[in-house]
Amino acid sequence: MKVEVEKMRKLAFFTYGFIILLLVSVSIASADDLNTGDISWIIAASALVMLMTPAVGFFYAGLVRRKNLVATLFQCIAIFAVVSIVWTLWGYSLVFGTSYKGLIGDLSMFGLRDVGTLPNNDYAPTIPALLFYFFQLKFAAITPALIIGAIAERIRFKALLIFIILWTTIIYFPIAHWVWNINGWLRHFGAIDFAGGTVVHIAAGVSALAAVLVIGKRKDAGEADFVPNNIPLVVLGAALLWFGWFGFNGGSALAANGLAVSALVVTNLAAAAAAVSWMAVDWITRGKPTAVGLTVGAVCGLVAITPASGYVGVLPSIVIGLIAGIVSNLVANWRASRVAFDDSLDVFACHGVSGIWGSLATGLFATVAVNSTGPNGLFYGNPKQLLIQLLAVVVVGTFAFVGSYLLLKLIGLVTELRVSPEEEEKGLDRSSHGERAYVGEAGEANDELNA
Repeated sequence: MKVEVEKMRKLAFFTYGFIILLLVSVSIASADDLNTGDISWIIAASALVMLMTPAVGFFYAGLVRRKNLVATLFQCIAIFAVVSIVWTLWGYSLVFGTSYKGLIGDLSMFGLRDVGTLPNNDYAPTIPALLFYFFQLKFAAITPALIIGAIAERIRFKALLIFIILWTTIIYFPIAHWVWNINGWLRHFGAIDFAGGTVVHIAAGVSALAAVLVIGKRKDAGEADFVPNNIPLVVLGAALLWFGWFGFNGGSALAANGLAVSALVVTNLAAAAAAVSWMAVDWITRGKPTAVGLTVGAVCGLVAITPASGYVGVLPSIVIGLIAGIVSNLVANWRASRVAFDDSLDVFACHGVSGIWGSLATGLFATVAVNSTGPNGLFYGNPKQLLIQLLAVVVVGTFAFVGSYLLLKLIGLVTELRVSPEEEEKGLDRSSHGERAYVGEAGEANDELNA
C-alpha cells in the first residue's frame, strides 16, 4: 500500500511539474512575440494622444469668453478622468471583448480581467494587451470632450457628467465595436477607419449637432459679439493638437513600421493643406488672414486625414486637407448666419463635416500600395469601397444623432441641462466652480468687458 501511495505521489509531482513547465514555455513563447521597438512607440504615441484632451481644453478655452475659460478647460480634464474609469471598468470589454452578433462586446474583460502584459494577437500581436487598452483609452477620452465645444458656456456640469458616462457607454462603445472589433458588423461589411474619423469625429460632430438642438442657444446669441478671449491660448491648443495627432494617427499602426511613418507624413501634410486653404478663404471673404482661422483649418485637416491616414499617399493627403479647409470654412460661415443654431465653437463644421469628408475620401483614395492589408478605393479601381464608406457614414451619423438627442432629452427629465440665465450671465467659472481665470483689479475689469 505504501508503495502504491509513493508511486501516486511521484506521478502527481511529475505531472504538476510538467504543467508548470508547459505554462512557462507558453509564457516565454508569447513574450518572445513582443517587440520592444513597437512597445516603445505605442507608449510614446499613447502619451501624445493623452496630451490631445487638455489641448482641446486649451483650444476651446481660448475661443470662449473670459468668464467661461476655466469651466471649459475644467470640463475637458474632468471628462478625461471620468472616461478613464468608465473605459477601464466596462468600456474596453464592450468594444474589444467577444462580439455579440457584431453589435457589442461582452463583459468578460470587466475591470481589465485577464488583460495583462501578454499580447492580444487579434489586434496588436507585438505589444502587451495592457498597452493596447491604454492606447485605446485615449481615443475614448477625447471623443466626448470634443462635443462640449458646441454647448460651451451654458451646460450644467452635473448634467454634463451624466451625459458623458451614458454617451460613451451607449453611443461611443457600440460604434467603436462595429468599426474596430474584428467581428464588428461594419468592419465585416468592409468599412475602414484607420484612426477614428468615423468612430471619433463623425460620432462627436453629429452628437454635438443634436446637443445644440436640445440645449438651445446661448441667452445673448445674436446680441453679443462672441470673440475669442485669448487667441494665444487657441494657437497653443491647436499646436498641441497637431503635435499629439502624430500619436493619434501614427500610433494606430500599432507598430513602429513603415505604415506608421506614412501615417505621420500624410497627417502633417493634410493639416498644413487645410490650414492654408482655410486661411485663403478667410483672406478672400474677409479681407484678412487670421490666426484663429489658420489654426482651426489645421484641426479640420487633421480630422479629415484621420480615417485615411493608414491608406492614402502623399498627394491625396494634400487634396484631402485642401478640400477639408474650404468646405468646413464655408459650413462654419453658413452656421454663423443662423443665430438659432448656436454651435458655440463650430464643432459640427470642424469635426462633423471634416470627419464625413475624410471617411468618404478614404473610399476614394485608399490604395494597397500604402497598406497591403486594406482595400483599394474608387480611384484605384474599387468603386464599391466608396459606397461602403458612405454606408458607414450614414449609419454612424444617424445612430449618434438620434441616440444623443434622445439621451439628452432623457437626462433633461432627471436634471436641468443648462444653467440658469443668471448663472450664464455671471459666467460658469464663478457660478459653477467659484473660480476665475484672472484675479485682481485688471482681471475683474476684463471679466466685465467680456461678460
